[in-house]
Amino acid sequence: MIDRGLFTSEAVSDGHPDKICDQISDAILDACLAQDPTSRVALECAIKDHTICLLGEITTAAKFDLRNVARSVLQHVGHDTDRWGLDLNRLHFVEVVSQQSPEIGAGVNRPETGAGDQGLMFGFAIRETPELMPLPISLAHALTERHRQLRQSSIGKVLGPDAKSQVTIRYQDRTPTGLDTVVFSTQHSVDIELHDLRELIRDEILRPVLGNQLTDEVRLHLNPAGTFYVGGPVADAGLTGRKIIVDTYGGFARHGGGAFSGKDATKVDRSAAYGARQLARDVVARGWAHACEVRVAYAIGIAHPVDVAFETFGTEVDAAPADRYREVGLDILDLMRPASIIDRLQLKRPVFRTTATGGHFGREDFSWEQPLEAGQ
Repeated sequence: MIDRGLFTSEAVSDGHPDKICDQISDAILDACLAQDPTSRVALECAIKDHTICLLGEITTAAKFDLRNVARSVLQHVGHDTDRWGLDLNRLHFVEVVSQQSPEIGAGVNRPETGAGDQGLMFGFAIRETPELMPLPISLAHALTERHRQLRQSSIGKVLGPDAKSQVTIRYQDRTPTGLDTVVFSTQHSVDIELHDLRELIRDEILRPVLGNQLTDEVRLHLNPAGTFYVGGPVADAGLTGRKIIVDTYGGFARHGGGAFSGKDATKVDRSAAYGARQLARDVVARGWAHACEVRVAYAIGIAHPVDVAFETFGTEVDAAPADRYREVGLDILDLMRPASIIDRLQLKRPVFRTTATGGHFGREDFSWEQPLEAGQ
């Protein structure tokens, strides 16, 4: 938590090279799960110019063309023509994909599902926004989502797929007190002058999202480096899992270091982070604390977590969350077993591509954003 001062979080659009790779990895995961819910997937993607590398392990009965899935993602992002520098007819694929290691599979595929790896994961929630997310990352994602919506309109056709937002919030006594700075950069065509582009960003992206928070005192840096004609994979290489802070809490909470996209739910980097978010969110939603961070750790092949702990930063009400859960009859160690998380959150379904942009948390349509109930 922030006692006082400034805090900044960033977000990136669905056309950012790293996010393109996240979407391709998760689209392939969904294609596997749609046909075979028991699929084991750990797939990385890298992209630069017209070369796409697909690297990792897939064990599935599903039958589909990985390359067609990648192409569909690029089309959805906005590369249906070569207007923004990427020509789908020129794509070159490199595939190095094998099956899951049998030793890892033996540990995971026991009668009681073991963790797919060791490691620690964090979940977080705070009463700063209706979705119980930190305000800076919530606003940053809202800006990139508005950018995506604007690109579908007639006046937004001059905007390219690649964009970044950044929001700085002032804090006093652990409370957001105002907007300090907004940075927004977007790829664009040569058909718009820089001055007009900045006006478009301010009037059609910032104002609809920020409303009355956008006062004359707020510092704006709109395409501060100037023109941004060349973007996406043509400008920069992309890689799955390189936006883990954008994907989570914008740096407001700790992170265990594991990426999410391209991994099926037996990989606790993903599923346990979702389960920990559900726990942290539940603590705050119940009014047991103003803010809560959940830490969980696993040993590979072992079902129950090594450790589950709560940090409420001194904001708990009456009793610690662990004691509260005992009172309502919820076994936290059991809830955080991989099998329990997968079953409770229904993580064998093809639901992951939508998580690959806009953040993995704070979106009510995700199962891990729902409350815990007795008997789960």
